[in-house]
Amino acid sequence: MGSILDLSQVKRQASLRLREKLKSVRLLLTDVTEAQLLTEEATNNDPWGPETRTMALISQAAFEVDDYWRIVEVLHKRLSAFDKKRWRVSFKTLVLLEYLLTHGPKSVADEFRCEKGFLQQLENFQYVDDRGYVTCSFTSNFF
Repeated sequence: MGSILDLSQVKRQASLRLREKLKSVRLLLTDVTEAQLLTEEATNNDPWGPETRTMALISQAAFEVDDYWRIVEVLHKRLSAFDKKRWRVSFKTLVLLEYLLTHGPKSVADEFRCEKGFLQQLENFQYVDDRGYVTCSFTSNFF
């Protein structure tokens, strides 16, 4: 039993290290910023929510003009690519967006005003898994 746990822990750590290496390579070889990578990481499809520390770093970066536009681009892209099977991406995007609305620059509200119709449609979204359980239900205080 102990070796099975050890093996899964080794796999998890190897996966984390590989992600970090890929992140470093992407920073070096492409025109991507740390803020962009953090935004992508905070809004990925992993089964846990974005970390508050990560959202705080994104919020601070959003006060810089270049980072602001890159963060907004990632968020718009995530919202426009809504997929019911990958609902976590949209959910985490909404969590980050709400955090930016309260802790980021005031221009975030104006920037996402054009998404109002889409965001209102998400208010009644529920994801029902294969077993018939409601796994996710969006509720919003945006409007």
